[in-house]
Amino acid sequence: MNNGKLTILGCGSAKPTKTTSPSAQWVELSDKAFLVDCGEGTLLTMQKLGLHTGRLYNIFISHLHGDHCFGLIGLLTTLGMLKRTQPMHIYAQPDLQKLLQPLLDYHANDRLYDIIFHPINPRKHEVIFEDRTVSVETIPLKHGVPTCGFLFKETHSLKKEDGSFEHVTRKRFAYCADTMYSEKIVPIIEGVDTLYHESTFLESMAERSKEVKHSTAADAAKIASLAKAGKLIIGHYSARVEDHSLFLDEAKPVFENTFLAEENLTFEI
Repeated sequence: MNNGKLTILGCGSAKPTKTTSPSAQWVELSDKAFLVDCGEGTLLTMQKLGLHTGRLYNIFISHLHGDHCFGLIGLLTTLGMLKRTQPMHIYAQPDLQKLLQPLLDYHANDRLYDIIFHPINPRKHEVIFEDRTVSVETIPLKHGVPTCGFLFKETHSLKKEDGSFEHVTRKRFAYCADTMYSEKIVPIIEGVDTLYHESTFLESMAERSKEVKHSTAADAAKIASLAKAGKLIIGHYSARVEDHSLFLDEAKPVFENTFLAEENLTFEI
């Protein structure tokens, strides 16, 4: 059993650049694979990295800005072409199904697998997925449209001497994008092993960051510090900033154990 892995498929913001694609992450816990957000080009990056769609059964979409979901239709129609038969579960706010269904009916009406939409309320903190070893909770965020992050928990059951079972959490990963600075999320993510928090802007762009309801690298680091996270990964970089090391320079003085999200990188959770 692996120790939990996070692979960055896309770490840019809305405008793709030569080095960054829109948001997408591949999460592995308890030998299960999960996709978090699905920006344009996600499937291509998955193929380049050898991440097999046959392992994927659950997709989580944080919000409906295009850079977080425009890759879905390509992924889902390709799965149809590959004659997939296992169902795919998609967790997102209800409007996603309204947007995708006409495209699926037109481009993938002969698919052999079911697409099951699970509507979620991005303004509510609740468990939206749970099996014997992994659970996923929503993290309400502050953005220009309804948005939530996701808290992944890997748990295992230990049998006690009296025959009862104790459920122990082994790994926790929190995904927080897109959002402006908000300390309200700290109690939800407190003590996570790994926190991914968007850092779209530098401090010199702080006013712009507030206008469009995003975070700076320092904002992300403050949240990681308050939450006592094990490590922080920052990303969702503005296309205006070509040198990503500048984000790290602003985050590390606030939270030392900070790393840059770069495409194709894999982190231990």
